[in-house]
Amino acid sequence: MKLWVVLCLSLLWVELQYGICQQLKRRKDVGENRIRPGGKRMKMRHPKTKEAGGKGQSLLTQVLDKGRFLRLNPTTTLTPGKTMELRCKGSNIGWSYPTNLDTFNDSRLSIKQSDKYSQLILTSPSAADTGQYSCWVILCDGTECEKDHDRSYVSYIYFTDKDNLFVPSAIHFEIVYLRPDQPAVVPCRVTEPQAEASLHREVPPEEIAENATLVTYDPTKGFILQSPGPEFQGVFYCKAVSRGTPQISTKYQLLYVEVPSGPPFVSLGASTHSARGGDNFNLSCTVLGEPEVDVIFTWTYPGQDQRPVHIQTSWRLVNRGMGYTTRVSQSVLTVEDVETIDFGNYICKAKNQHGETLVSTNIISN
Repeated sequence: MKLWVVLCLSLLWVELQYGICQQLKRRKDVGENRIRPGGKRMKMRHPKTKEAGGKGQSLLTQVLDKGRFLRLNPTTTLTPGKTMELRCKGSNIGWSYPTNLDTFNDSRLSIKQSDKYSQLILTSPSAADTGQYSCWVILCDGTECEKDHDRSYVSYIYFTDKDNLFVPSAIHFEIVYLRPDQPAVVPCRVTEPQAEASLHREVPPEEIAENATLVTYDPTKGFILQSPGPEFQGVFYCKAVSRGTPQISTKYQLLYVEVPSGPPFVSLGASTHSARGGDNFNLSCTVLGEPEVDVIFTWTYPGQDQRPVHIQTSWRLVNRGMGYTTRVSQSVLTVEDVETIDFGNYICKAKNQHGETLVSTNIISN
């Protein structure tokens, strides 16, 4: 019996010794993993997370004196007269800038592309050059290229001029069209973002108060009329005050639009639907549409390319009840000294930016 007890205690002692040795071995293995060759201990290093690129890291910079660079904020204020140089990183870059620089093919503006960046230089900038400047990376696949919207950078630049609180306009009397289904903008933009601006009606004289839901002001756009109605028709102007000095903007004629957006609404009339040889007749193709939307007319007729016809196109603005304003566009086709070849179907096609409409009428022999 004593022998059996001694044997059990011996086996238990062996198991304990084996467990302790295994634990020491594991500790040693872990310690070896933390030691470089030569006995130096290593610090645990975690992989760095790659910072996200895109709009938060603007590649649009302004070149300052002595080769210094300044990343542009969403809005920037500069002094007119001093040459502005902007750079945008990338081997293939697109640019946009205020439309007045394109309208007059301004020689003050130049853009150059190098291997690593694109450079925009504007010499002698003035208050009229206030506006949005942006650049973007162009991605190409063979001959097809497109704008990379994730790498597009914008800064609205004010060229502050105490003598021009409003951005000068080449038009001294602008027309603003009002529609009930979309906001309208009275585009009196300022060159000083801190200037206090107000909107005024000329007759009867009154100030139009700002309202968070109806009338708001954005210095980069002007006064925004959220849901304009016929009551906003008339002549308006803006007034700005900076450092106690007031200035008046150009005047704006606000007109309410009767016809909604869409393809042309066309009517075709004829002076006669039957004629004899030697007679004269004309057809009038008329479109009622939005005041600022151009209409292109195209005619198809029986004697095309064989018989001379006279086509005259014109347009005018008209008021239609309650002061609603509509553009009347018209094309008149005249046939003189009718011959047999002139009888048949006459088709007028009217096309605008929203679509096209075809109408036709038949001229027969009397």
